[in-house]
Amino acid sequence: MKYLALVYYQESAMNQMSQQEWDALNRECIACVGSLQQSGNFLDGAPLEQSPSATTIRVRDDKLLVTDGPFAETKEQLAGYYLLEANDLNQAIQLAQKIPPARYGSVEIRPLRELQEEGNSGHNAVN
Repeated sequence: MKYLALVYYQESAMNQMSQQEWDALNRECIACVGSLQQSGNFLDGAPLEQSPSATTIRVRDDKLLVTDGPFAETKEQLAGYYLLEANDLNQAIQLAQKIPPARYGSVEIRPLRELQEEGNSGHNAVN
């Protein structure tokens, strides 16, 4: 089963790290990905630029609204993601606890949902 591990942390706190601390954290992340690849649990992942670089779009009544910045002000900002292959949620949690930025913020784990063809059951959430 595929799980998305969304990495969140306070950008303001991360910006206070020295370059040496930041580089060490990035090396840990690279090593974590290497370990997950070696075990066959890493499918994809990437860090994100900081939240001020975000653009949020909404479509209402067929009209596009484009806003600079993230969707909402939050204490922690989305920093990146890991797409994991795991047998179940327990294994996904075991894998995600090794993601280094979890020490500074949080990692939200969500199972991926397969889109169903029309007429198939499975509609229990907003698409």
